[in-house]
Amino acid sequence: MKAVILAGGTGTRLMPLTSYINKHMLPVGRHPMIHHGIESLRRAGINEILIITNRQSAETFIRYFGSGEDRKVSLVYRIQEGAGGIADALQLARPFIADGEKFLVLLGDNLFEEDLTPYIHDFRQQQDGAMVLLKEVDDPHRYGIPVFDASGAIKRIEEKPAEPQSNLSVTGLYMYSSDVFERIENISPSSRGELEITDLNNLYAAAGLLTYRTLAGWWMDAGTFESLKEASARYWDIEY
Repeated sequence: MKAVILAGGTGTRLMPLTSYINKHMLPVGRHPMIHHGIESLRRAGINEILIITNRQSAETFIRYFGSGEDRKVSLVYRIQEGAGGIADALQLARPFIADGEKFLVLLGDNLFEEDLTPYIHDFRQQQDGAMVLLKEVDDPHRYGIPVFDASGAIKRIEEKPAEPQSNLSVTGLYMYSSDVFERIENISPSSRGELEITDLNNLYAAAGLLTYRTLAGWWMDAGTFESLKEASARYWDIEY
């Protein structure tokens, strides 16, 4: 399988640091944040990776990672012009993914302690549809929260609900096959003018095609100062 890492965005929750550096290059322990995601993918057997970022950040990634050879991966890069949302950025991966091919999408500020190999294996065995990874959180109103039907399947995902129906959050790791690009064409911009990943995943959920697994290990969306501090402490002694 291949992977796509989405590493654009403005990082407004981490201003003023992100006024001069892409948030995915902020240090978490002894390495930039995105470095840990690439290592998680490599350990899970994924070594063909597309990084999608913005125009002003591309040189920083290329200067640090180059082709990825030093990290035993193959990296290529594409530029998202403007702020069209996560699903809009994902469309740029279309030339990178072959027809019928399955792949993984990782938001670059998401950090996973757990070995991703078993989840990737399960998705490879899945005949069609998409898969998300869930994790219990203490503050579910801050995240996308799945709503389950009587059988335990996800029937929809509610984004930052005022009254969450569970404490399981959708993490920033998604698995799709190449049909996702046609599905993106069927979603409309949200009120903030972006193509939302939640709307995309809800298309799969409405069709009964969104499966999930629940993480046992630590997970963090390191997009705030508090979570960045916690992640940095956790990764402080990790060397690759």
